Amino acid sequence: MAQETAAAACRWHLHPLRVRYQESDQMGVVFYGNYVTWFEIGRTELVRSLGMPYNEIEKKGLLLPVVDLDCAYVSPARYDDQVLVCTRIDALSPVRMAFRSEVRLIGEGDSYPLFWDGPEPPGKLLVKGGTRHVWVNRDWRPARLDKALPEFYAMLEARARA
Repeated sequence: MAQETAAAACRWHLHPLRVRYQESDQMGVVFYGNYVTWFEIGRTELVRSLGMPYNEIEKKGLLLPVVDLDCAYVSPARYDDQVLVCTRIDALSPVRMAFRSEVRLIGEGDSYPLFWDGPEPPGKLLVKGGTRHVWVNRDWRPARLDKALPEFYAMLEARARA
């Protein structure tokens, strides 16, 4: 991608979740597919924290489909656990975007700020991965975010460098 941000992208957005019963199997272990949903929740909340919810971006004619996903399972989450969905911008260009995600176990009642600076967010690592995306218009043709929404692109660039 045009602007690699791995060295600078140490600012994580943190979103707490409690594991719900329907997200776990009979053994009380979270079903593996739910982590991908949690990655999406993390991306959505990160973008929302920048002042432009996805539905506003879509109203302006842009979509951000996932084109690649990686996910590594380290340790399971269980029913009623408190977890943090940690998300950061991993790479950014006018037509592509990548996010790095981690799900981390935290203690009951622990609270954290909305953003965390540093290479490793708090809590015990359960799952790590990421998604890669491409900006497209409503006709599913590639679109340049810097041309379509220059102010939003500038905010993303600033967050990627933060």
